[in-house]
Amino acid sequence: MTELLAPAGNIEALKAAISNGCDAIYLGMEKFGARAYSSNFDLESLKEAIPYAHLRNVKIYVTMNTIVFQNEVEEMKAQMHQLNEIGVDGIIVQDLAAFDYMVKNFLDMEAHCSTQMGIDDLDGALLLKELGAKRVVLAREVEIEKVKEIKRSAKIPVEIFVHGALCVSYSGNCLMSGLIGYRSGNRGRCVGSCRKEYELINKTTDTSLGKNYILSTKDLNTIDYINDLNEIDSLKIEGRMKEPAYVANVVSKYRMALDHKITEEDKENLNKTFNRTFTKGYLFHEDQKDITNILRPNNFGYEIGRISKLANDMVEITLTKTLHQNDIIRISHNNEDVNLTVVKLYDKDGNLINKADGVCYIKIKEKLSKGDVVYITKDYLYYKELESSPEKEFKRFNLDIRVYAYPDSKLIIDGSGLGFNYLYESEEILGVAINNPTTKEQIIKQFSRLNDTIFELNHVDFEECNAFIPAKLLNAARRELVQGLYDLKLNSQKKRTKALKAKEKISFAPEKPYLTASVTTKEQVDACVSCGMKEIYFENVVRRNQNDYKEKEGQLLIGGYGGIYHYRKTNAFVTDYSLNVVNSASCYELYRLGAKRVTLSYELNKRQIEDLINAYYEENDGYPALEMIVYGKAPLMFTKYCPLKKMNQCGICKRSSYELKDEYGTFPIICHEDCTTTILNGKTLNLLDELPNIKGIEAFRLNFTVESKEQVVKTINKALSKLNGRVDKAVFNQETDTRGHFNKEIL
Repeated sequence: MTELLAPAGNIEALKAAISNGCDAIYLGMEKFGARAYSSNFDLESLKEAIPYAHLRNVKIYVTMNTIVFQNEVEEMKAQMHQLNEIGVDGIIVQDLAAFDYMVKNFLDMEAHCSTQMGIDDLDGALLLKELGAKRVVLAREVEIEKVKEIKRSAKIPVEIFVHGALCVSYSGNCLMSGLIGYRSGNRGRCVGSCRKEYELINKTTDTSLGKNYILSTKDLNTIDYINDLNEIDSLKIEGRMKEPAYVANVVSKYRMALDHKITEEDKENLNKTFNRTFTKGYLFHEDQKDITNILRPNNFGYEIGRISKLANDMVEITLTKTLHQNDIIRISHNNEDVNLTVVKLYDKDGNLINKADGVCYIKIKEKLSKGDVVYITKDYLYYKELESSPEKEFKRFNLDIRVYAYPDSKLIIDGSGLGFNYLYESEEILGVAINNPTTKEQIIKQFSRLNDTIFELNHVDFEECNAFIPAKLLNAARRELVQGLYDLKLNSQKKRTKALKAKEKISFAPEKPYLTASVTTKEQVDACVSCGMKEIYFENVVRRNQNDYKEKEGQLLIGGYGGIYHYRKTNAFVTDYSLNVVNSASCYELYRLGAKRVTLSYELNKRQIEDLINAYYEENDGYPALEMIVYGKAPLMFTKYCPLKKMNQCGICKRSSYELKDEYGTFPIICHEDCTTTILNGKTLNLLDELPNIKGIEAFRLNFTVESKEQVVKTINKALSKLNGRVDKAVFNQETDTRGHFNKEIL
C-alpha cells in the first residue's frame, strides 16, 4: 500500500496530519534536522507524539539530514540511541557518517536516504541499498518513469515529494545561503536566497532583462496524477514550516485522492492554504521555464474577482467566487500588494453583510485602480473547519469482546483489538440477579462509550447467566481493557541494536602538497598544461546529478553516489566537494568505497578541518588523503531550471554571457550543454595566502570557471609561489575575493 507521508513542525501539526489520514509523519528535533527554523520537537514532546501515532498505526520518521561537523558526531550518535529507545521507526539522513552509524548500530530503526544525498538514478539507489539503506528519497528532479524504473530495478522502497515547496537547486547541492549569508541549507538554516528578487543581465550586450523573482519556484502539486503514483512506496508532502491548517488541508486531499474519493472542488481547495501557484514538477515533465513564479515568492492565494468601481472611500468588487467577512484578501495594484482583513463587508445599499457572491463593497484608504485583481489569501470559514480537524479520529479500530459473567464467579472479559488480546479479570465476585440480570444490550451500552479512545465496539459475545454486573464495574473493565490493549501495542515495538564489528583501518602516507585544477574550457586546459599541472579535471568530471555515465579513461573526479557505484570497478577516482564531507567517518566510508582522495566541503572552516584530520588520525593510526578547493568562483547552485529560457534567451546563451544581480553583488551563470545551469558566486574564493599554513591537505585545487587563459596562468603561478614559500606579499584582493568559511563558522 502506498504510504502517505506528512510533515509536522509541532504536536498540533502532527495531530492534524493523523486526523486527516496520513500513514506516517516526518519531523525534526532541535538539532540535525534540515528545518532548523521550524518549531521542531524536543525529546519530551516526541515521547508524547510517538505513542499517539503508533496507537493509530502511524509511523514516525525523524529527520537528521544535516551535515554533521566533527565536534557533533558523538552528540549525533547519542541522539540516535535516544530515538531508538523511544521507538522511532526510521531516521532520514544526509551525512555519510550518520548513515553509516545508523546501518551498523540499529536493527529495527530504518535508515532512509534524504533527498539531500542527491540520489537521482539507479546507480545511486543500488549503492545506498548495498550499504544498508531501507529507503531512498529521490531527488525532486526525477521523472515518474525513471522513479518507477529505479524502484523496479533496485528493488528498494522509494519515496518522492508530491506536494509543497520546491528547491530550485538540486537538494544538498546548494551553497548559496551558506556562502552569502553563512546560514547553510545543508545545516537546515537556508535563508531562501532563491526567493529574493534578482536582475538578469546580458553581460555581452550590457543590457538588463528585467528584475523579478527569477529563481523562485512554484509549489509542487501532483493531485491530478495520483493514479500514476499508486505504485510508489511513499508519497511525501513538504511542509514542516507550515501551520497545522495547511497540513490538514493537503493531507486530507491526498488521502481522498488515494482512496478514490476526491472531487474537483476538493482539488481546488488546495488553493485555500499557502501556495505560490502550482506546478506538476519535473516529476510529470513540467517545462524547465515553467517551474518558477517570477511575480511573487510568497503566498499567492486564489483569484475571486476584480475592482469594478471606485467611489470616495468605497471600492466595488465584482466577484467570481464567494467572499466572507473576516477573509484576508490581497489586491494587486501596479505590481504592489494591498493586504487586508475584510472586517466590514457591504451590499450595494450600504448594508453590512457577512457574505457576498456577485458584487460587494469594502472601505479602503489605499489607492487602487479599476481592473485590479482581488485574491483571497485566507478563507476564514475554511480555516475554522481545518483548525477543528485534529479533534476527530480519522479511523477507529474494532474492539471485539467475549464476556464471561456467572454468579459467584469473577467477571472475565476477553478483548481483542489492534491485533492483540487482553484478558480482564475482576477482583470482585458477581452476585445472582434478583430481578434484572445484566443483558447483552447493557453490556453494549457501557462498552460503546469509547469516544475518548481509538476504538469502536464491533463484536460482542455474551451469554446471559442470571448474573448482575454493576455499571461501575463494566466501566472500570472497559477502561482497563482499552489501556491493556494500548500497552500491548506500544510495547510490541522492537528496538534492537547490533553488536559492532571491528573495522579495518585505512590510512595514507603524507604527501608533499601539490596543485590540481578543475576547468570548464579547452583553453583553460591548455593554460594548465603549459604551467606543468599534472592533475586537471575537465572531461574526466562526473558530476553529482544528471548523468548518463559514458565510458571514461583514467582517474575521475566524481561528485555523486551513482558515479561511485558506476565507476569504482573500472576507474581510480577522487570524490568531489558535492558529497558534502565534513567529518572523518565520511572520509573513511569513501576510502572504503575506493576513493583515492576526498575533497572537503566548501562549508568547513580552518579549525573544523584540523578537527577532522586529528579525529581521522586517532581512529585509523594514520592520515586521510584530502583535497581542498582554495581558489575559484564557488558553484552556489546546480539546477535543472534555466533562468535564461524563462526570459526567452534560449539559444542566445551560446553567444552571450549572463549574470544575476542583487543589492550585494553579481552571480555569473554557466549554461551547460544539456540546458542545466550552474550559478556561481560573484566573489572569488581565494585562500592562496593561507597555503603555507594549511597542514594535512594533500592536494590544493584551483577551480577555473569564467577565467581567461591569461588569468589561469597568472593564478597558477601565484599559487605555486605561495605553496613553495617564495612569495610573502598578499595576493588576496578585498574588493573581488572572499575567504569563504575558512575563518568563520557556518550556522
